[in-house]
Amino acid sequence: MTETHVPSRVFPRARQDAETASAGVHTPQTESPSFRLAFQDMDFLLREDLRPIRFQLELLKPELILQEANIASTFVMYGSARIPEPSKAQALLDLARSAEGGTEQAIRIAESLVAKSKYYDVARELAYKVSECPLDEEGKRHFVVCSGGGPSIMEAANRGAHDAGQESIGLNIVLPHEQAPNPYVTPSLSMQFHYFALRKMHFLLHARALAAFPGGFGTFDELFELLTLIQTGKIKPIPVLLFGKEFWNRVVNFEALVEEGVISPRDLGLFTFVETADEAWEVVQTFYAEPGDEDDATVE
Repeated sequence: MTETHVPSRVFPRARQDAETASAGVHTPQTESPSFRLAFQDMDFLLREDLRPIRFQLELLKPELILQEANIASTFVMYGSARIPEPSKAQALLDLARSAEGGTEQAIRIAESLVAKSKYYDVARELAYKVSECPLDEEGKRHFVVCSGGGPSIMEAANRGAHDAGQESIGLNIVLPHEQAPNPYVTPSLSMQFHYFALRKMHFLLHARALAAFPGGFGTFDELFELLTLIQTGKIKPIPVLLFGKEFWNRVVNFEALVEEGVISPRDLGLFTFVETADEAWEVVQTFYAEPGDEDDATVE
């Protein structure tokens, strides 16, 4: 035998069997739910008993997508879904002050949003800067912008990457009210989660820097989980950038936590207050210019 050809596989692919099963004969037996292929049976996959499997799938699918996209690390951006770009913030204020007008409280809130709307532009500028990071020697992509995929600050992050002609990630979550991905998320990197826990894990698995802009419960939840992971040694330190020192010190009394003895004074070094995109990017560059452990800072 002068030539041989060994097939790469001998079993049909799952897709082939799925198509065969769908095109099969129809009898009372084949119409029963028990006869469906397990991976085609939605009623089966959505059973309470199958939650561990759904956890695995929700962990695995985004990881495979990022691997196939050659993404080695991300620059995560958190922030409020309620802080619009400056022009829209001003329009809201004008509406609140109009004859139909809002209450005094509504006007104060609108004024506050106008003041914070500058961070939309800052987030957009920062995303532009980090998206220009070159490929490494292995052709891997680093500091790929990653947001929650929603509006406002999240939109600004994806928009900045889009301005730079680069791809960006959006990790959306299924909510009772509709939340469509913002139009600047790269479609092939737009992902949706059922479990908050798995979404939060994917925010941090590849994160090598994180920027937190003013935000509410969601921003606090995700930010303080990261700070806890670093504080407890479950994840190696990464640059954590808090935009808006005045905001953060007003809504969180970090010094009081030290004075109360519930955190250590050194814990205040887990994050850095910044105001501009240039300042933030310089912090990140300085952090990685210093010699460190060669191992990747990943959650396992």
